[in-house]
Amino acid sequence: MKKVIAVVEDEKDLNELVKRYLEKEGYEVRSYYTYDQAQAHVNDDDVHLWLLDIMLDDKSGFDLIEEIRNRTRDVPVVFMSARDKEFDRIIGLEKGSDDYITKPFSMKEMVLRVNNIMKRTYRSDMRTEVDGYEIDDTQRKVFFKGELIDLTTLEYDLLLFFVKNKEKPFTREQILNHVWGYDSFGSNRVVDDTLRRLRKKMPDLNIHTIYGYGYRLD
Repeated sequence: MKKVIAVVEDEKDLNELVKRYLEKEGYEVRSYYTYDQAQAHVNDDDVHLWLLDIMLDDKSGFDLIEEIRNRTRDVPVVFMSARDKEFDRIIGLEKGSDDYITKPFSMKEMVLRVNNIMKRTYRSDMRTEVDGYEIDDTQRKVFFKGELIDLTTLEYDLLLFFVKNKEKPFTREQILNHVWGYDSFGSNRVVDDTLRRLRKKMPDLNIHTIYGYGYRLD
């Protein structure tokens, strides 16, 4: 099951960009553009992390985190703000935030921070078993009958993409965009080559070829 991230950001372009990068990592993202929209979902019990802008119409992310923390202390909250002021960081920490990202920020940095917090918070949920293989996403390692399988970074990323999207068919171009990046100019052949090496190392992995279309993990 995908982890759910709620993004509260009134700049629609930034909200959409953050959403796109987090979805690429395999998260389900729910976007809210105003305090009232987000406040209506504070009691949603399936949200795993809140990503909050501080400045929100007539209220703020500080008001919103108080409502979140009144309900639970367990769900991580990350602030993002153009206000790079020490007292904002201190207030955020005092109110129970887990991190603070200053705008403008790199999308890769944002993803890394979110991933690190999710791994720390949900460490016990980071192991998955597929077709007899045990995938430890905390260490980015794969085991078969206790033996470590040596995968390259791209082989692991491709495996994880299929695992997070099990039973969903994808074209080679879609796989290329999700695993290699939206700005990738690589050939679709790199998908076939990487998948061939992955299948050789993990022969029991049930990745099905959809002829004339692409691939699917069953």
